[in-house]
Amino acid sequence: MRKPVYFDYASTTPVAPEVATRMAWCLTIEGNFANPASRSHSYGWQAEEAIENAREQVAKLIVADPREIVWTSGATEANNLALKGAAEMYRAQNPLINGEAAGHIIVSAIEHKSVLDPVAWLENSGFAVTRLMPTSEGIITTDALQAALRDDTFLVSIMQVNNELGCINDIKALSEVCKKRNILFHCDAAQSVGKIEIDVNDLGVDFLSFSAHKFYGPKGIGALYVRRASDVKIATQIHGGGHERNMRSGTLATHQCVGMGEAAELGARNLVDECERISRLRDKLWQGIASLPNVKRNGSATQTVCGILNVAFANNAEDKCDGETLLLALRDLAVSSGSACNSASMSPSYVLKAIGLTDAQAQASLRFSVGCYTTPAEIEFAIEHIRETVTKLCKA
Repeated sequence: MRKPVYFDYASTTPVAPEVATRMAWCLTIEGNFANPASRSHSYGWQAEEAIENAREQVAKLIVADPREIVWTSGATEANNLALKGAAEMYRAQNPLINGEAAGHIIVSAIEHKSVLDPVAWLENSGFAVTRLMPTSEGIITTDALQAALRDDTFLVSIMQVNNELGCINDIKALSEVCKKRNILFHCDAAQSVGKIEIDVNDLGVDFLSFSAHKFYGPKGIGALYVRRASDVKIATQIHGGGHERNMRSGTLATHQCVGMGEAAELGARNLVDECERISRLRDKLWQGIASLPNVKRNGSATQTVCGILNVAFANNAEDKCDGETLLLALRDLAVSSGSACNSASMSPSYVLKAIGLTDAQAQASLRFSVGCYTTPAEIEFAIEHIRETVTKLCKA
């Protein structure tokens, strides 16, 4: 059976061969397999050295100090650690008064669930929460953020690149609004690290979350950047040994850390050229299907990351196309109807609804994401397959 052509790089990327080779060396008795916390023998020392080298590689990708990198199991854990950790620290310093909410948190309404769900949990715990609505292109503006600030706002969390639309927020401008009020700023950068150039110092963020499997590293490993400053503190969420400078306990998986480090180094080396190539392929795909009837591109066409294209295939009420039918019909392409974390839900995407799409338009939208292993021939095949399939469905 022929495998479909992969167009779901925003969901996850395959591990680069160079990364897999480095990881394999850290798994068996012949390699660097030891517990990095075992400092009583050379096996542990070597594993610790490999992890610290990987920490430097990861830090270099975002222009951070290696001491500002905290290993996590992925961006989801990193988001939880930053948000809950900052909130718990704030509450310890500002307890509830007469049952009133202790502190105000601002997020965008189109964050990934790994931000929205922890924030909802915090809201149920007594914190006040404001969810900012995006523009029709999926952008969070400084004006919207400024208008939402309160005297008790202590934390803002806004993603750099939206996982469904690919649109890019101006994190530097947004963080500057917060900096003037001494408000902590967290950024979910899972869809931007390894795809656009990032300098955490220039962005002005206090926390930044990312995950290796979004840039050709392994699943199960990620990191949280925590700015080294006296006013940036988070409460531990996973206890049991005081690893990672007491911010995240647990025996580190040497092979995964090494894999993320290698992926980070590859990403830094190839970032500019690969992003330009992937952008050309993404644009070619859009140009090839844009002339189909009632087709509309969702999100910004200019303020966007290189690999993501979100398309609505039913731009009026008479169209019979819907996402589930399209996914079944486009069986030769591996594409997504939205975030992988919401793929089991039949509800229309809350991201697409937030930018003004109707239920029908949102349910008839698909996300195509291009990556470093995508070829021009695959783009040509996808264009032909999409055009033929959509034409048949619209006639039905």
